[in-house]
Amino acid sequence: MATPKSCSIRHLKPAVVQLIQASSLQEAMNGIHNYPPSKVVNVLLSLLYHPDEQIFWTAVTLIGEVVSRLASQQPESARIIMRRLMWNLNDESGGIGWGAPEAMGEIMARSDLMAKEYGRILISYIRPDGNYIEHPVLQRGVLWGLGRLIHIHPEHGDDIKTVLIPFLQSPDDQLRGLAVWIAIANDQLRISRFLTGLTDDDASVRFWYNGHMIHTTVRRLLAGNPV
Repeated sequence: MATPKSCSIRHLKPAVVQLIQASSLQEAMNGIHNYPPSKVVNVLLSLLYHPDEQIFWTAVTLIGEVVSRLASQQPESARIIMRRLMWNLNDESGGIGWGAPEAMGEIMARSDLMAKEYGRILISYIRPDGNYIEHPVLQRGVLWGLGRLIHIHPEHGDDIKTVLIPFLQSPDDQLRGLAVWIAIANDQLRISRFLTGLTDDDASVRFWYNGHMIHTTVRRLLAGNPV
């Protein structure tokens, strides 16, 4: 039997899926380090297209764990992965970029270096004068990624106060809720008058939070009590 370190990428994918399915998130995070980062990260990136929600979100978390460790040991290898995720969001790539903004946000939440170098790029995906993404599902991914980034690095919130307003006013409950989640992460964003009308907003919001999928409301997010 091939050991984790000698396992080919072809055999690695089912092993990683099994690890995710059979383990708690913490056990999966511990177990993923038994595999060479350069190999396992490719498997994890492929799982961003997996139809199983639990596998998808666990893959996002594990990508953040693996790439943040790479960033501390081999920064250029981490940069290559970040550029790959950015390319997936580029129209010229020919793809959709599912999971790319979530993975970028998770990586930056775990790596100060990556946050410093790529935080503004993730923000640019909701800037009309930047690399604005129009697809509503990808917008949800960008907002989730920004939430992860700004809750850990609130200083990045100073750059998005104005561009967040349309999402706070969005008829899409999920976008509105994620925008509120971002807003409460930074004191400069909390004072926005656009939050006032959301104090009684009981629209349902569902998102990955602290390693679990939670069901909450816009109002509870605004109060700082998502669960």
